[in-house]
Amino acid sequence: MRKPFNEEAERWLTHARDEFADADELRHRQRFYMALFHFQQAAEKALKAYLLAAVKSVEVLRTHAVGDLLATAAAADPEFESLRPAKRLDQYYLPTRYPNSLPGGIPSRFYDDPDEAAEASRLAGAVLELVGRKLGV
Repeated sequence: MRKPFNEEAERWLTHARDEFADADELRHRQRFYMALFHFQQAAEKALKAYLLAAVKSVEVLRTHAVGDLLATAAAADPEFESLRPAKRLDQYYLPTRYPNSLPGGIPSRFYDDPDEAAEASRLAGAVLELVGRKLGV
């Protein structure tokens, strides 16, 4: 039996928060390539949590693009427009994980900028904060 959408949304947000905490730990350990990926994942899962509750459809689970999820969230609630810069997190979905997505580079060596990781943390954190506020959890 499928869980009610609000209960499922809370599960997704809980996981997003855990993933954010893991990403932040990786950032502090200077494992930036994995931190960047997990910040993207945390934002993605938080947005899916919101959309599960707001639009009550599992169709929102089909994409992995923060930019697409933000557009859908903004259509449901204009306050999400303020988070549009978080779509930049999508640049970390593939190249942080696969050398063939980063021609000539090695993700674990290429991503070495603590400021870049701090900005990704800020963007993902803003998404989690707004979603948590909207869902009341």
